[in-house]
Amino acid sequence: MEAVWARGEASIREVMDDVNAQTEKPRAYTTFMSVMARLDRKGLLVRRREGKTDIYRPAFSRDEYVDRRAQAEVASLVDQFGDVALGHFARQMADLNPERRRALQRLARKS
Repeated sequence: MEAVWARGEASIREVMDDVNAQTEKPRAYTTFMSVMARLDRKGLLVRRREGKTDIYRPAFSRDEYVDRRAQAEVASLVDQFGDVALGHFARQMADLNPERRRALQRLARKS
């Protein structure tokens, strides 16, 4: 995702070249092809065809993705642990300095 976010849109080969340039153990083209196809099926990437090449773009900005992911994780914790999880969230909020707490409350109102 980071490679596609950085480029705005990218082919599998471009993502592979970017990621493999930053690692000691390069991954095969087919690995990137499989991962990007899965991300497309999950709705995180959007694929379009240009000739014989698939071009992918992010379905969400990095900030939108982080927001959606955080929302899903919190919902999962509350579903799994109920009031115990909410109690922990409340304690965490109470322990924050007032300025940070107000900033988070403003953020929560925007969502």
